[in-house]
Amino acid sequence: MEFNEKLQQLRKEKSMTQEQLAEELFVSRTAISKWESGKGYPNIDSLKSISKLFSISIDNLLSGEELISLAVDENRTNIKKSFSLIYGVLDLMALAFLFLPLFGQPDGEGIRVVNLFAFNDASSITRAIYFILPISMAILGIVELIIQYFSNEKWLNASKVISILLQAFTILVFINTRQPYATSLVFMFFMIKIVLLIKGNRIK
Repeated sequence: MEFNEKLQQLRKEKSMTQEQLAEELFVSRTAISKWESGKGYPNIDSLKSISKLFSISIDNLLSGEELISLAVDENRTNIKKSFSLIYGVLDLMALAFLFLPLFGQPDGEGIRVVNLFAFNDASSITRAIYFILPISMAILGIVELIIQYFSNEKWLNASKVISILLQAFTILVFINTRQPYATSLVFMFFMIKIVLLIKGNRIK
């Protein structure tokens, strides 16, 4: 008997509806429906809760192949979560552009590198853009970390695309305004994200 059939049988033996089981396991009714239709497996925590609720061992719930499949899925999910977490942290680190000496401005016969607050060798519009870009990235980073909590894959993917596009635009702005140090740093963040995106897409 497969896991989905065992779960249905255990639930019915306790005269529970899918909604009631979902409440006991702190998951959605859709998740229960998916598990019982054989379209997926619960994560390790939910599996432990099912085992405890029905007083049955995990070994009796899942066959050897199902355990291997679950472990692979869990590992895949954890890797993707780690990548998404790195995205959020990298975007939060954009606040460093406000404080690090990355912007060059004339100082006598040479060029002095200063942080954004001390930088004044640009129009007010350019300076405003310099402030808006890292602050926008940091806000996006906070949003990405919040989305992580809700485990919404569509929102996570959308935030990754926005993050990459925003950083690509920032690179173009810094190149156009001839800020090599700021360009180099944001380009490094950008390349890390591209690598993570490629590796994430390879995880099926």
